[in-house]
Amino acid sequence: MKPEEIRVALFSGNYNYVRDGANQALNRLAGYLLRQGVHLRVYSPTVDEPAFEPTGDLVSVPSFAIPGRGEYRFAFNLSKQVREDLAAFKPDVVHVSSPDLVAVKAVNWANERGIPAVASVHTRFETYLQYYHLGFLEPVLQSWLRSLYGKCDALLVPAQSTADVLKEQRMNEAITIWARGVDRDQFNPERRDMDWRRGLGIGDDEMAIAFLGRIVMEKGLDVFAETIEVLEKKGLPHRVLVIGDGPARGWFEEHLPDNAVFVGHQEGPDLARALASSDVFLNPSITETFGNVTLEAMACQLPVVAIAATGTNSLVTPGVTGLVSPPGDIEGLAQNLADYQADPALRAAHGEAGLAKARTMDWDSINSVVVDTYKRVIAEHHG
Repeated sequence: MKPEEIRVALFSGNYNYVRDGANQALNRLAGYLLRQGVHLRVYSPTVDEPAFEPTGDLVSVPSFAIPGRGEYRFAFNLSKQVREDLAAFKPDVVHVSSPDLVAVKAVNWANERGIPAVASVHTRFETYLQYYHLGFLEPVLQSWLRSLYGKCDALLVPAQSTADVLKEQRMNEAITIWARGVDRDQFNPERRDMDWRRGLGIGDDEMAIAFLGRIVMEKGLDVFAETIEVLEKKGLPHRVLVIGDGPARGWFEEHLPDNAVFVGHQEGPDLARALASSDVFLNPSITETFGNVTLEAMACQLPVVAIAATGTNSLVTPGVTGLVSPPGDIEGLAQNLADYQADPALRAAHGEAGLAKARTMDWDSINSVVVDTYKRVIAEHHG
């Protein structure tokens, strides 16, 4: 089956209204699919002023603002209008990328019509619960996810470590690795600008420790702040550089040292400059399935200090491209940072190794896996 013969209905919980790693990957995939001649229709909640223009035709689905997190919307229904649009589009495959009620309805719609369904897993949502003191609900959420993913013909996950977890949780046996790439024209060591960081008051002898991402608790802000607190007690010269913004910024500012630098939301060359002008990337999150920001840091030649989790294990080779500690080991994370501060040569060697790995992550070859998966599940249904 040729790509131009494939019709894909792609469902997203957040395609473009708030910028994040998941929808950046989806929009890049959409661009690749369209270049290959695939017919694509995207269904997602929409807002009047989205973070960026969508790639491809976008159909709005009914949604409401999530209480307490009003910047995000929850898709809850396939309205009559959306169902008519979907039927008129006549997809060969339905691809869902966010485990919400619309995804369930879309997969059921596909199952009822003998149309294959594919799900891509971008975030381990069940891990979010512990950040909101709802960890006791994790088995319930896992069961709900198992019901959704079990109705799909294939799961697309960004790394083998994620695939292993999902198989252990009995989500699905048909799992394909759809990794992530990095825009090396944007993220590269040449973006480093010492004059820019000096303008922020960061000295050349201070190791700049970067945080990059939306400032929300589920990104491990508490672990990051506790790690810096332990490092402070060691008396080693360093500064924290926070790149990004979000609803928990006030909390983060309160729990980091007074001299921490917050540069807010950055995009394009400014984002790459801020990241490349740091010295070490500290990623405390356990919720990602891949960790796009980790790969972007590696592309900027930064060594990585992180927690051993699905989003880290797929990218960081301990002792080669970074230093990794078990979950909950705050002292270990702080010591890893201290080791990098004391040994610039080690920092440089791990940064070089990370850059070499990032150079192998080509977007087009990575996204071709998705088209191959579409072809396979369509062929299986036709067979």
